[in-house]
Amino acid sequence: MKYEAVIFDLDGTLIDSMWVWEQIDIDFLQNKGHKIDDEVIKKIEGAGFTETAIFFKEYFNLDMSVDQIKQIWCEMAIKLYTDKVQMKPGALEFLQYLDANKIKMAIATSNSREITEAILQKHEIEKYFETVVTSCEVEKGKPHPFVYLKTAEILDVAPGRCLVFEDIPNGIIAAKDAGMTVFGIEDVQYENVKKRAKELSDRWVADYYEVLEIFKE
Repeated sequence: MKYEAVIFDLDGTLIDSMWVWEQIDIDFLQNKGHKIDDEVIKKIEGAGFTETAIFFKEYFNLDMSVDQIKQIWCEMAIKLYTDKVQMKPGALEFLQYLDANKIKMAIATSNSREITEAILQKHEIEKYFETVVTSCEVEKGKPHPFVYLKTAEILDVAPGRCLVFEDIPNGIIAAKDAGMTVFGIEDVQYENVKKRAKELSDRWVADYYEVLEIFKE
C-alpha cells in the first residue's frame, strides 16, 4: 500500500463504543429531568466532547458548568469503557500488521484524552500509536479538518500519504477535507447514516479482517 501513516477515529471505528454515549446521554438527561430525542441526536452527531457539553448546557439550560458536565460524563464513561467496551473485529490483528510493516499509527478522536487513554490502556494497545489528538485540543472539532491536520503534522507525514478509518459522515468529511484517503468502516450503531457515509468514503469495509486482505493484495 502507498500509505505512510494510518489514523484511526476511536469510537465506532477502532472500538465498539457508540452505544456507551447513547446510554450516557439518556441517563445523564433523565437525571436532570430531560429526554433525548432525534433532533438532539442529529445536532450532536460527530461533535466533540466539549462541543457536546456546551450544546447540552445551552439547549437544556443546565445549571452547571461545562467542566462539571464533562467530569460527570468522564466518570460515567470510564467505567463503561473499561468494563464493557470491546475492540472492533480484526482491529488488533490490523494494528499488529501495521506495526510489523513499520507504518505509523495515530488516533484522532472527538472523545476526551482521559477516556481515550483509559480504553487504549485497558486493551494494551497504546504502544502502537505515536500520538493521540483530540478535538478538544484543536480549534474546531469534526467535521472541520483540524484534528486530522494536527495529527499529520505531529506524525510528520503529508496528508496525502495518510489513510483514515472513520464510521460517520462528519468524521469522513473532516478527513477528506484534510486531503486524506478515507476507508469507512461498518458500525451498527449508525445504520441510519450508513448510506451517506458510504457515499463519502473512498472505500467501505465491513471490518478489519477485510482491511487486512486489502493490504495484503
